Amino acid sequence: MIIRKANISDSKYIAPILLLAMEDIIYKYMGKKDHDSALELVSYFTAREGNQYSYENCFVAESDNEIIGAFSVYNGADLRELRAPIIEYVHLNFNPDFYLEEETQAGEYYIDSVGINPKHQGKGIGSKMLQFLIDEYVHKNKLTLGLLVDEDNPMAKSLYLKLGFKVVDKKTLVGKKLDHLQISPN
Repeated sequence: MIIRKANISDSKYIAPILLLAMEDIIYKYMGKKDHDSALELVSYFTAREGNQYSYENCFVAESDNEIIGAFSVYNGADLRELRAPIIEYVHLNFNPDFYLEEETQAGEYYIDSVGINPKHQGKGIGSKMLQFLIDEYVHKNKLTLGLLVDEDNPMAKSLYLKLGFKVVDKKTLVGKKLDHLQISPN
């Protein structure tokens, strides 16, 4: 397995994988539970530049010429700018009253979404992808990584804690209570 920066041609593979990680949140964006519309929304943005789901902010895990995992990560200081096109799209196409809390901020690189192809889940791919980010951002570049984990997902939280993340705060995002975790250089 290799982990590499995504490119535009990866977009069609990235979108359904990222959607696995954030489907409930996208449904709340849209104000309805519609898988096809959610996939269309994520696909639209993964193929475009300048937004939080863009291929520009993604890495992919590839094995035997197949993308088996994807994650998006970006500078938390850029959240408002990266989120603006998504909010505008949701307002125009689904939910004019849509409001979204800020999930990250300056001072951290934010892991927005991590998704693994269901055929490859349970094989340690998510752990390897996260370790790649930790090595690249924290150890090599001396930056802080942050993420949110649902309080109802103790397995994911356990993995993050095992990798060295620490709980730094509590957040609410589209009505979900989440733990804000970070890992920083020593």
